[in-house]
Amino acid sequence: MPVHRSGTARVGRLTVTGALLAAFSALCTAPSSAETTPARGSAYMGMGVLAHDGRSGTPATRKATQTEGVDVSSYEGNVAWSTLWNSGVKWAYTKATEGTYYTNSYFKQQYNGAYGVGMIRGAYHFATPDTSSGAKQANYFVDHGGGWSRNGKTLPGVLDIEWNPYGATCYGKSASSMVGWISDFLKTYKARTGRDAVIYTATSWWTQCTGNYGGFAGKNPLWIARYASTVGTLPAGWGYYTMWQYTSSGPTVGDHDRFNGALDRLKALANG
Repeated sequence: MPVHRSGTARVGRLTVTGALLAAFSALCTAPSSAETTPARGSAYMGMGVLAHDGRSGTPATRKATQTEGVDVSSYEGNVAWSTLWNSGVKWAYTKATEGTYYTNSYFKQQYNGAYGVGMIRGAYHFATPDTSSGAKQANYFVDHGGGWSRNGKTLPGVLDIEWNPYGATCYGKSASSMVGWISDFLKTYKARTGRDAVIYTATSWWTQCTGNYGGFAGKNPLWIARYASTVGTLPAGWGYYTMWQYTSSGPTVGDHDRFNGALDRLKALANG
C-alpha cells in the first residue's frame, strides 16, 4: 500500500535542499584566500602604496638637480634598458631577494642590463619580518646579489620595508620589535658590505609600524614612497630624502624615481 508523505515533510525537504544549494553556490563564487593573497615571492617595491596612500598627482617637471631612475622586479621581466637610458633614466634598482626563500629569476638581465647601458645600479631586498630574523635576511640578500663594490657603478643595497602583502600590515610585530628587526638587518648588512643600506618606506607605514622611529636617519639614506606632486611629510629624523618613488605608472617599466641631486652626487653615493 503506497505511503503518502505529508506536505509539511515535503516543504521541509525543499527548504533543506535550497539551503544546501545556496551554501554550495557561495563556496563556488566567494574568493578563496589563495585568490586574494599573492604568492610568496611576488612582492615588489611600492606594492602597497596605491591601496594605502593612494595617488594624488605627479611632479610637474624634473628639476635640474634631480636624476631620474627606475626600480624593477620579476614583474617587469626582461627590461628594455636602452629605451630607458635614451629617455633620460640614469640609475636603477632591481629586486634581488625576498625573505630567505626567494631570488629574482630575472635578476641577471635586469641588474647587468642596467649596468650595460651605462646606468648606476643597485639591488633591493623585500623584507618579510615575520618569516626570519633581520640578520638572516641581510645575509641572504648579500649572498644573492645584494653586495656592493667600489666601482662607481654600484649603489648600496636597499631594505624595502613596507606593507605586508601576505598578512598583517606590521607583520605581527610591535613598534619596538619592528625597530629591532630593522636594526638587526642594517647592522648585518653594514658588517658584510661596509655600507649603510638605504631604507625604502612610506611615511604612513613607518609611523604605524615603527612608532615613527627616528634613530636610523643619521646613517641610512631615505627612499620615500609617495605618488603625489610633492614628497610630503617625511618619517621622523630625516630632514631630506635621497630618493623618491613618485609613480607606479611611468613609461616602459611603471615605477619611476628621482634621486635628490645631480648625477655627480649619485656617483658619490655609489662610491661611498
